[in-house]
Amino acid sequence: MEPLTVFGAASVGAMLLFYVLEERSPWAVLGFALACWTSAIYGWLAGAWPFTVIEGVWGLVALRRFLARR
Repeated sequence: MEPLTVFGAASVGAMLLFYVLEERSPWAVLGFALACWTSAIYGWLAGAWPFTVIEGVWGLVALRRFLARR
């Protein structure tokens, strides 16, 4: 597999993991936000700008949820 593909799979996998853990800790919500942003970076590197925009916004929404829960 190409390194970019591995990076993308790891980013989306982290999103899934942190999404499952969100109810347990506000820190998991922050992890989800960071994973969204790494997925956005993957989208940008892959040339999929709509994916980049959506993941970036989703990361901001998650950051807002993290700040509200703290």
